[in-house]
Formats: sequence, structure tokens, C-alpha cells
Amino acid sequence: MGFEKFLFYVFALITLWAAGMVITRRNPVHAVLFLVLAFVSSAALWVLIEAEFLGIVLVLVYVGAVMVLFLFVVMMLDVDLAALRAGFIRALPLGLLVAGVMAVEIFLIVGPANFGLEAFPPPDAAPADATNTRDLGILLYSIYIYPVEIAAVILLVAIVAAIRLTLRRRPDNKSVDPARQVRVKKGPDRIRLVKMAPEVEEPFGASPTTESGETS
Repeated sequence: MGFEKFLFYVFALITLWAAGMVITRRNPVHAVLFLVLAFVSSAALWVLIEAEFLGIVLVLVYVGAVMVLFLFVVMMLDVDLAALRAGFIRALPLGLLVAGVMAVEIFLIVGPANFGLEAFPPPDAAPADATNTRDLGILLYSIYIYPVEIAAVILLVAIVAAIRLTLRRRPDNKSVDPARQVRVKKGPDRIRLVKMAPEVEEPFGASPTTESGETS
């Protein structure tokens, strides 16, 4: 077994272990951290198959932006851990059944019968000046242009739906209307100017005087 295959098995085991910890941890913050580890190890697998662009994008976009945002959101939410623990035990048999069915389906689809070396032989070695970024861009925007556009529309609809659900009006929510702020004019109903007489302060250390001028 070569060193490259050894690294593949190491990162594959780390990815599977981290993915299992994501769905079994009771603390949501710990689950998000294990998900970050799963993404990093998956990026290492992408690098091993000479897809450096996908590995770098996985680290920069998901680990560096999306997962950090998830971590802050989870930390700011008031999650009831007791309710989560009670629901986990109650839903464990059904979850194991669904996980087993999904594992069998994945094995039947991506198993050796469909994705073995007979169906997909090892590709030829790429030249030194080859760039997978250019090859990936040509594939995405030529052969797979329609799936890319459909995915973009779905993501746009998801963003609009998330904004609509978040910006619903609440009676206890204090918000500012920018249109009303722009229409504000200077007038007696908005601004009141008050002129006050200056106050004379006694010098420091001086004795206060009465109205007749005598010192107390």
C-alpha cells in the first residue's frame, strides 16, 4: 500500500468518524465543530484526487464562512438541551432504521457494480500545465449549464424565503422606517430649541455666601 492510499484511508476514516459525531453529539456547538472537521478531511480527499480547486473552495467557503456563521448562530440560540436529549432517545429506533435504508441505497448506487474500475478506469496522468479550475468551468458552463442555472434559481428562492420568514413583523420588535426618517423636516413638531441662562459656578474652595452677602 502506497503512501497516497494510506492518506486516503486515514482521511476517509476521519470523515466518517466526524460525520457520525455530528449526528450523535448532544451539544449543538460540538456537532458544528465536528462538521468543520468533516469538511476539512473531505477537502483533503479532494486534493488527493487532484481536484485542488474543489478542496480549496470547500475550505474557504464552507469552513471559513458558512460553518463559522452556523457556529455563531447556534451559540446565540437558546437551545433546550434537555428536550433534545429526550427526543433523541425517543427517535433513535426510527433514525437507525432510516440510516440503514440510506446506507443500503448508497451502496447499491455508488458500489463497485456502477462505479468500479471496470466502469471507470483510472484516467491518464494530467500534464504539468493542466488546471482543473479551467476544466471545471468549461464543464459547468457548457455541458451542465442547465443544472447550474436550476440550482441557482433554487438557492435564490431559498434566500428569499429565509429573508421573508426572518423579517416578519413582531409586536415586541423595535425597528426603524428609513422612508419616515428621510421625510423628517425641521419644525416645531420635531425639534424644540430651548435657551437657558448660563449658571455661574463658585470657585473651588470658596465659601458659599448667603443672600445678604455674609459667609456661613
